[in-house]
Amino acid sequence: MSAQTLTDTVVADLVADATAAPSMHNAQPWLFRYTRGDRTLALRADFERAMPAADPTTRALHVGCGAALLNLRVSAAHHGLAAATTLLPDPSDPAFLAAVRLDDGPDATRDRADEALRALHPAIADRHTSRYPFDEQPIPDEVRARLVSAARAEGADLAFLVPPHLETVLDLIRDAEGYDRGDPAREAEQEHWTRYTKTDAPVDGIPDYAFGPRDASERATNRDFTGTGAPAGRARVLFERRPQLALLSTADDRPADWLRAGQALERVLLTATLDSVSTSFATQPVEWPDLRWVLRDPVHGTGNPQMIIRMGYGPTGPLTPRRRLDRVLTIEP
Repeated sequence: MSAQTLTDTVVADLVADATAAPSMHNAQPWLFRYTRGDRTLALRADFERAMPAADPTTRALHVGCGAALLNLRVSAAHHGLAAATTLLPDPSDPAFLAAVRLDDGPDATRDRADEALRALHPAIADRHTSRYPFDEQPIPDEVRARLVSAARAEGADLAFLVPPHLETVLDLIRDAEGYDRGDPAREAEQEHWTRYTKTDAPVDGIPDYAFGPRDASERATNRDFTGTGAPAGRARVLFERRPQLALLSTADDRPADWLRAGQALERVLLTATLDSVSTSFATQPVEWPDLRWVLRDPVHGTGNPQMIIRMGYGPTGPLTPRRRLDRVLTIEP
């Protein structure tokens, strides 16, 4: 792609793909600024969409923005562009999360890496969070290996949980869900990002059609977005008896690591989507400091837990709303 064909329309396509990424409560806490003169996209945090009760350090906000950054890189590769990415380029400006210079063509070494990213592009439109039951079919070892490799490609570790560690983590998820319901500030924050489509025309947040059913056994790992005010008539069904959970972690726990975790998360999710594996999240214990560290495997665990991913075979989940591009993208000379 030549400089003449890097049009504003192409830039808009890149950002549209970026904003398909998941984020906590679908808050979409990102802004993009493109400068034509140096062909650079700046990714900035929208701290007005932060969640001080559930995410006081903005760790989850950074993870969501990192996921958007990975989508941007995938889209750039799809358009034949090399995306030279710098994380946290300005220490004096904490909202400036990444600078992405869009070059015309990758060299031979980068071309191999970009080809792997390019292959993920079809999954961007198909990846949706599924809060529905999965069946009991195990994910094959070769698929698990691809998912582990996807995380490693972005500098993170992915470990599938096995007993008894799995049972410990399931208990922590349920404990954290109870903590959330007992915390008025967190409950109010979650309610703020919940959308009921009979009265709202949502552009962000979690719409009611994406809540999923309740687990009849009360053992589901999904966050219950109805909180303490569950509507009457909501379906109750049985979920899988032993969820297939994977823990994503990083060696360190600074803002740059959170951005790397987000990129690794999205690379895992897109890879899973191409393998017809549905995904959702169980982030509740990661959001409580006293529970987060217990998530690690007591025998072999290292690193800093960043995300718990539920995987399996079942419904892919619905498309959730996204903000208009003119609300998140600014183009400058």
